[in-house]
Amino acid sequence: MKVLLPDTIALAPELPPGATTAVYAVAEPIPDEHTDAEVLVVWGNPPGPLADAARRLKNLRWVQTLAAGPDAVLQAGFAEDVVVTAGLGLHDHTVAEHTLALVLAAARRLNRLVRAQIGHRWAAELGGLQPVRDPHSFRTLRDATVVVWGFGGIGATLAPLLTALGAHVTGVARTAGERHGYPVVTAADLPGLLPGTDLLISILPATPETAHALNATVLGLLPPHAWVVNVGRGATLDERALLDAVRSGRLAGAALDVFETEPLPPTSPLWDEPDILITPHAAGGRPLNADALLSDNLFAFAQSRPLRNRIR
Repeated sequence: MKVLLPDTIALAPELPPGATTAVYAVAEPIPDEHTDAEVLVVWGNPPGPLADAARRLKNLRWVQTLAAGPDAVLQAGFAEDVVVTAGLGLHDHTVAEHTLALVLAAARRLNRLVRAQIGHRWAAELGGLQPVRDPHSFRTLRDATVVVWGFGGIGATLAPLLTALGAHVTGVARTAGERHGYPVVTAADLPGLLPGTDLLISILPATPETAHALNATVLGLLPPHAWVVNVGRGATLDERALLDAVRSGRLAGAALDVFETEPLPPTSPLWDEPDILITPHAAGGRPLNADALLSDNLFAFAQSRPLRNRIR
């Protein structure tokens, strides 16, 4: 069994008997001598070379992406009988940490403070004496109502961090109930939940069902002081609707790490909006314990056992 490892991350998984590895350059076509591989590990692969691999790897039986969302692999054109597994769990801590940074930056208006610093302006309105609690402004996580849409591993890691700072967290997922000690509702419950929400965090994957899930209707249900944070996938947010809501004052602001087009074009009006924070898809990018997941799945694959994080 030949396993192709990407050159974008140093991997040294334990191998089952008879397995061999070869490192390939993700930005280039896979060399002809490696098109007999049965396993392809994907991390940071551009769409073109990935689609080329889907066409040319005729013996391929399994693709392991290290990304939490498998959308790039699913869109590349691999045969339907090729197993696809995702990197669920590898990004829980890094994405949760970045999300918390965005949330605190929004609450403490670091976007406005940085602009004031660049302009050598003492932003007195954001310093000095401040109200302990302003019901018309999201300025603290203390007693804030936070909704996390997409309550999987990342949401479960993030929620206790928000709770530690005083927030009240509700998750939104496909099935309602209780997860990790937090109440979870379905998207059907959002119309009754969002009007009392201070902060909406989206960690939704990119699927046909989630395309523009954060649309004008959903954004319109939030109170004017609310903020939106998106660290899931850019395709889940209607950027024009968000921009209109922020510019008109129907929404206080947004912190975005993912976009419909990446890199975000220089001409995008999102760049110049003072109450929209932008980071360059920086929340993840560092899969933790990738070797352990890959090793487990390689042995399971060799022994015809179920694979972890199987998508199809």
